[in-house]
Amino acid sequence: MSGPPLAPASPSPWPAAGPESLADFVDRHQPLFCLTGAGVSTDSGIPDYRDSEGRWKGAEPIRFQSFLRDGSARRRYWARSFRGWPLVAAARPNPIHLGLADLESRGHIHQLVTQNVDGLHQGGGSRRVIDLHGRIDRVDCLGCGLGLPRGRMQELLALLNPGHAGGEARAAPDGDAHLDPETIDAFVVPPCPACGGLLKPAVVFFGENVPRPRVELAMTRLAESRGLLVLGSSLTVYSGYRFCLRAAELRLPIAILNRGRTRADALATVKLDADCAATLATL
Repeated sequence: MSGPPLAPASPSPWPAAGPESLADFVDRHQPLFCLTGAGVSTDSGIPDYRDSEGRWKGAEPIRFQSFLRDGSARRRYWARSFRGWPLVAAARPNPIHLGLADLESRGHIHQLVTQNVDGLHQGGGSRRVIDLHGRIDRVDCLGCGLGLPRGRMQELLALLNPGHAGGEARAAPDGDAHLDPETIDAFVVPPCPACGGLLKPAVVFFGENVPRPRVELAMTRLAESRGLLVLGSSLTVYSGYRFCLRAAELRLPIAILNRGRTRADALATVKLDADCAATLATL
């Protein structure tokens, strides 16, 4: 999921666009392949990772190799995630999720691929969803493959860390939370209840590859579409940017709605630097 910083700004290849340009794009190029990022879930109370220039707002998320090899990194991850998960569990679909589900029901969107791991698109009524980076509401054992619902993982964490649930925790992206370091040192991470192996959320960490079948399915669906609509993503990481590159190869038009620059701005047919919720509400 890693990616380089955004390139320096260059002259815009497209004229200034408004909501009517996006509405025209959606009408003319259906059925659409829709790609969404963190900017779609911020109105549900889930923070995003990057600012309008594509820079990290906080520390870089944990990397896959660190999670595998560093016990202290795993302890830090699960301590923060233990406190951050209730914030994700309480999140509800916002008007963007509901609007995209409506566009799907009308035949405008025939495939939605999301970089988010919160499941809010499904909660909002979308049915054709590929969770590119997995789901935070599930946990997998890296040893035996056992799958656990996240609620069960919370129970195991609470059982081993009875004094850890209280106090303040500031929300961070993808179910993370900011904690004081001293509250992490004594945190105990449970092993897999079946084999004693490592438990990991069923999400794609930075430095980890998206499963190939997932990407291949998404690429097939992209080739079946008549246009690509990107919402709320800077496209900084290659896992999402690759769909813009492929759309350009297929000569499919691309519309991007995002606050700030994106990595694919030069490929866009229509680009709106605007709030996703407010813009979609006018369609």
